Order: sequence, then C-alpha cells, then structure tokens
Amino acid sequence: MGNQSGPGKFGRRTVLQVAAAAGAAQLAPPFIISARGEETVKLGLDNPLTGVYAATGKNELTGCQLAVEQINAKGGILGRQAELLIEDSSSGDAGTAVQKARKLIDRDKVNFLLGNVNSGLSLAMAQVSNEKRILHIVPGGHTDAITGSTCHWNVFRVCNTTRMLTNAIAKSLMDRYGKKMYFITSDYAFGHTLQEGYDANLKQYGGTKLGEDLVPLGTTDFSSYLIKAQATKPDVLVFLANGDDLLNALKQAVQFGLDKRIHLAGANTELEVLEGLPPEARIGDWVAEWYHIQPGVPHVDEFVAAIKKKTGRVPTARTWFGFVGAWSCALAANKAKSLDALKMARALDGMELPPEVGLMPNTPFYRANQHQLIGSLYVGNAQAKGSAPDDLFHVAKVVNGKDVAGTVEESGCKMTWPA
Repeated sequence: MGNQSGPGKFGRRTVLQVAAAAGAAQLAPPFIISARGEETVKLGLDNPLTGVYAATGKNELTGCQLAVEQINAKGGILGRQAELLIEDSSSGDAGTAVQKARKLIDRDKVNFLLGNVNSGLSLAMAQVSNEKRILHIVPGGHTDAITGSTCHWNVFRVCNTTRMLTNAIAKSLMDRYGKKMYFITSDYAFGHTLQEGYDANLKQYGGTKLGEDLVPLGTTDFSSYLIKAQATKPDVLVFLANGDDLLNALKQAVQFGLDKRIHLAGANTELEVLEGLPPEARIGDWVAEWYHIQPGVPHVDEFVAAIKKKTGRVPTARTWFGFVGAWSCALAANKAKSLDALKMARALDGMELPPEVGLMPNTPFYRANQHQLIGSLYVGNAQAKGSAPDDLFHVAKVVNGKDVAGTVEESGCKMTWPA
C-alpha cells in the first residue's frame, strides 16, 4: 500500500526496549536507581507486519511504541520499565498467529498479549490467552464475537464491533441514496459480521439486498464481482473489506466507471487505504474510527505531533488503536497494583480512559462485563483534497458509541470470571 508510514524493516523477531532517557531524567534519582535493577514488564505484540494488513499492522505497532515510550517516561509499569516484544503474525494464517502467541507467552514470559488486526486471528489468539490466563488487548480486530458470543474475562478490545460500524452508517445511506444494495464482502470473520450487521439494518429500515459476493482475502482482481454487481442496478454498492482488498476494489470500481452510475460506500475506511488510492478513487461514505483532525479535543494535537516526529506522517486510527492498547496494559496494572491477570482485568473492567489516551469527544470506556471500548465514531465521506494533504476524510457527524453499541445482552457476551 503506497506511501505508508512504518517503523522500518523487521526481522523474524524484533524486540523494542525503550529507555525514554529524556523523560527518565526528570524522575527522582531514588526511582531511577531502584528501577534499573528491576526486570522489565513485557508486552507482546502479535500482529501482521507482512501481507494484506501489513500497513495497518505497522501503524498499530507505531502507536504501541509511542505508548511504551510515554509509559516509561512517566515511571513505567509498577515502577519497572516496559518492554515491547514483537512478532509478525502474518495477515491471514491463524496457525502462525497462535504459534507466535504461545511463543510470546511460554518462552518470552510476556505479561500482556496484544493483537490482532485480522479478526479471525484475534479470535484464535483469544483462545490461547484465555487458556494461559494472560491479559489480552485486541487493538484492531473488529468481528463481534471477540466481545460478544465468545467473550472472555481476560480479553479487551479497542476498535469498534462490526455491528457498531454498520449501525452508525446504514440508515443514513438508505435515507440519502436509496434502499437497494449490493455487497462485496471479505470472506472471513470481519466481513461476515459486517454483512450480518447490514442485513439487520436492511430488515429494520425496509431496505433490499440485491446480492452478495464473498471474496477471498488477498483478492487482486475484482472485475467479475463488479460486473455482477453493476448488472443488478443497485442504489448503493457496499464494500465490506479493508486493507489492500478495499484499496484494489475501489481502484477497479472507478476504472470501470461505476462511481458515475452507483453510489459507492461501505462500513469503515482507514487512512492507510485512502493514502493508497488515486485522488479520483477517494470517494464514498464511510465510518472512520478515529481521525487526526479533531478541533477542540484535548491532547489530539500533541499526539499527532508526537507521531509525526517519529514517522514523518500523521497518525491513523490504527496508530491510535495500538497506542490505546499498550496504554491499557499500564493503566490496568497500575490501578490493580499487580501484574496478576485477574486483578488487572477487574481494574480495567468499566475503566474510563484518561483524556491524553482517549483522544475523543466522548470519553472512551471499557464497558463492564463485556470489555468493549465504547467511544466515538466519525461518519462522513472520503475526499480527494481537504484542508491539508493528509486530510482525506470529511467528518460529517460524530456518533456516540453508546448510541450504536446495543446492550451487553444483545452482544451475546456472557462474561464468566474465574473464582
């Protein structure tokens, strides 16, 4: 995906230990002396650095890196320095993701597990983290089951559920453009639950589903799907995909001239995708899960400046996901005054994020007994040119996550805590 920010090249296993010398110098000397001899607190990130989701995975990594630097500059976790251990899960191989998770837990003895961008891999990793009783933060895997039907006491999620995404946009699309829709949907957990969300909204608001194509992850040629969709004459062609898949689908839809005859839209889009598209393909209505231009929201400009200093580029929603994920580990441990997973999960259960971490107009919080972060969603349209070269999304309205999340009961989560 062109022009993506990233931390550079990675080996098979990369270890980041941030000393944060500038920040540490401001701490009282007794703390520095005692902290130096302590074993580090380890955060294990098991996320894609190669494949379809490499760009989004690398940006989540950048957010984690900044968080670890800040955590260490502010005293660390329980007075000990934090260390980030990184594994490349690949973009679509659950076996690899599980193997890397076990390696981080069993061999590297991490205190926290983070990941994954891919919803299916997140589900597989959650089984491992629950078995091993380790606190697990999912920064960017959206499928509903993670904090729904297969929720676990030890698993927390930063990004929105797919149902929150579809609830935020589906009705407005039908009201503005028409109720006949055709869907091109990624054939794995993320796409499946997005489709279920749209299907529910169509039923609720009297829409019509003209058809649906399930497309394998990593598809590069969408021509047959686009021709089939065009023949049904929908009001809206809905793309339920992400990463390079969404980028390729939109490029080809514009090359076919579909944007001149059909409104193009979807659920969530990401700055990584918009950056990779030619200007003429930056079109359609979408949901952004975080955006770097938020006038008046405390600390957003500071976060943007810190990421630009590291990468030369503005942060994306993925950067924020990683940032919140790593900070959640420190917040849980420091509140619990323990690295015991159960005590930390209890501490994080229902917690509101501080403004310098939340970076949203609606204070994000982990909903009790579900562990889904509820914050803000940004509904609007992609744009070829905005107020700045990196302003590629126009926010038409900010939706409070509480208004589209449904209830814990509706999510299907029946949280069971250890004795």
